[in-house]
Parts: sequence; C-alpha cells; structure tokens
Amino acid sequence: MDKALWYLLTATRGGENRARIIRALSERPRNANQLSEVLDVRYKTVRHHLDMLEDHGVVEPGDNEYGKLYFLTDQFEQHREAFDEIMEQIE
Repeated sequence: MDKALWYLLTATRGGENRARIIRALSERPRNANQLSEVLDVRYKTVRHHLDMLEDHGVVEPGDNEYGKLYFLTDQFEQHREAFDEIMEQIE
C-alpha cells in the first residue's frame, strides 16, 4: 500500500486531487457529486480519481448504486501514517 500511495500522490498529475479526496473522505463518507461540490472539481474528474483510488484499494464504494457513498478502506487505514508522511514531504 505504501508504494501505491507514493504512486497515486506523487508520480502522476492528479496527486493533489486524490489527496484532497482522501482528506474529504476522512471527514465522512461522500458520493462523487458531494466530493465534486466540496472540492470544486468537475464531476468527471472526481469519478476518474475515485476509480484510480478504488483500483489501488484506497477507497471502496458502499452497496447503494444511486448516490453511491465512498469510504476509505481498512487497508488504507492501516497505512494512514504513510499517507500522512507523504503529505508532509510534498507540502
């Protein structure tokens, strides 16, 4: 997971938005539309980043298809310190 976080947050252009999504989901579960509004980012952009984060085991969707909420995974929570360290180094 540490390597995946480094890749997602530093090796690609969307790292800043992915970090913002993780921080927003740390506050509470949200759907893609809510994230779009809170982060002032286009819905399609949020969906793209959520898909990447889901593919790497950072977020997971809830069961409801309509207004699907996203949550941080237990796997991510076990590596939250790595996320915090990465954020300290890049800010």
